[in-house]
Amino acid sequence: MTKIIKTVGEWKLLRKTFLAGEKSVGFVPTMGALHKGHESLIKKCIEQNDISVVSIFVNPTQFNDPNDFRNYPKVFEKDLETLENNRVNFLFYPEYSEIYSDNYNYRIVENSFSKLLCGEFRPGHFEGVLTIVMKLLNIISPDRAYFGEKDYQQFKLIEQMCKAFFLDVEIIPCPTIREEDGLAMSSRNLLLTDEERKVAAQFPNRLMSNKEPSEIKNELEQLGFKVDYITDLEQRRFGAVHLGKVRLIDNVQL
Repeated sequence: MTKIIKTVGEWKLLRKTFLAGEKSVGFVPTMGALHKGHESLIKKCIEQNDISVVSIFVNPTQFNDPNDFRNYPKVFEKDLETLENNRVNFLFYPEYSEIYSDNYNYRIVENSFSKLLCGEFRPGHFEGVLTIVMKLLNIISPDRAYFGEKDYQQFKLIEQMCKAFFLDVEIIPCPTIREEDGLAMSSRNLLLTDEERKVAAQFPNRLMSNKEPSEIKNELEQLGFKVDYITDLEQRRFGAVHLGKVRLIDNVQL
């Protein structure tokens, strides 16, 4: 049975006592609404470590759109069932006040890569991401932490942050898990209407084509997508689009 931990103090005491010594700790930070993509990270975490920890915390500081934060899917009972079915040892499930007792006065800022791609269209997003991940890594103190390559820019920023601040944790990337029609699994997919969901598969389909980014952008716009960017960078093609009220991101290796 997965044990739920709600406070920093309770976890830190556990980490220093029961989990001290030779037990390796793996960590998967999430915002809940768990899907098979999350499960792939969890399975790898369990496989590579003695103890598995998953966090669920819908982090408000990374949402530049308040409506996006309010509408983010919350299905705690279903998530807990997923964790227990996968035999996760611990769920860290804190309140906002537990994580942001400083009221977000202190934050992590990266001044280069975070300004590109999603950073250009979501001001403040990566400050929120890097700050919450730094807090969670300091709290959980894992040997390894797992992040999906669907959010490749996020993964690289977190990896670089850990190197810059000499954090003693190994950041493990995990491949993007896709639906049968190619759409990258995401909690936000739950917010698509049935009609939008049918159209959504055209996004990865076009992204994986051999066409130029400008041509892909034009094709997606004709299909009804609002395109933030389609960009080739460092042997990867990155894309971000809006379909209805939902923003989707993806990337593929060139």
